[in-house]
Amino acid sequence: MDESRRRVSIVLFHGFELLDVFGPVGLPRMLPQAFSVELVGPAPGLVRSSQGAEVVATVGYRDAKLPDIVLVPGRRGTRSLVNDAGFLEWLAAWASDARLVTSVCTGAAGLAAAGLLDGFRATTNKRAYGWATSHGLSVEWVAQAPWVEDRSRWTSSGVAAGIDMTAALVAHLFRPEAAAAAAAAELEIHTDAHWDPLAAANGLF
Repeated sequence: MDESRRRVSIVLFHGFELLDVFGPVGLPRMLPQAFSVELVGPAPGLVRSSQGAEVVATVGYRDAKLPDIVLVPGRRGTRSLVNDAGFLEWLAAWASDARLVTSVCTGAAGLAAAGLLDGFRATTNKRAYGWATSHGLSVEWVAQAPWVEDRSRWTSSGVAAGIDMTAALVAHLFRPEAAAAAAAAELEIHTDAHWDPLAAANGLF
């Protein structure tokens, strides 16, 4: 792959959170010279979100190219994904060699159930923290963090934290362009990965 342009492959599934996808993906889409974005679903075609709106997946799981950057969103659809052996087997094989594997909200539970967070630090949605962190064999879960970066794994809490994580990731890869994209989106980005008042609000420490 051209080192100057990274392919972001977003994993869609029935019951995914719209904002977990279209909040974070707004920044890469503002930088077409640096990123391309692909929506990967169970099959090509419509995938129903948790809000009821349907989004078109451009490629199915089995035919998706090996990714450069993976993003797995959250919401109620993850409750069944963590028990779907076929999906977990596919995700583990498809994403294991990606340059970066990322998640928003309870998408981290899917990554953990697939074994993709074993040996890594990670975080997840604070309101679903107990359930999400019950997955994975050797994940070092971090309660107080809007997002956690650990080598090739980037995980975040809920929707807004996913946008902040993506801004940090874009800055990590293409620093000048990140500032321009945030300004174009009129985003006030939180850049401190330790600032997390919602962890205390949800009784996690």
